[in-house]
Amino acid sequence: MWISGYITGNSFRASAPSVGEVSSSGNRVSVSSTAEHRAIDTAAPGGIAYVPRLGDSSVVLPTESGDVCIGVIAPLPQPLEPGELMLYSAGGASIVLKNDGRVLINGRAVE
Repeated sequence: MWISGYITGNSFRASAPSVGEVSSSGNRVSVSSTAEHRAIDTAAPGGIAYVPRLGDSSVVLPTESGDVCIGVIAPLPQPLEPGELMLYSAGGASIVLKNDGRVLINGRAVE
């Protein structure tokens, strides 16, 4: 009895989430971490698509259907208050949804 518990408990090793560097980018990405994750999909909230830049620090999550890049770790180009949202690109374009109802596009309020 104890041997079946020992074998079951020690033979299955689920992959853990990992952080690594984006080594190739496009419709699918590759991330180098403790393992090489090649040609994996990216995940994002519905209606948002992104392609991480080469060298970005990326989070990879194992799933039942394969690994997926769930995002990149990146500092915000400007501070936000809790509850605010910012979309920005590598080229400097940005859209900020402020708590007071304002929408800023590239720093300018839009009405």
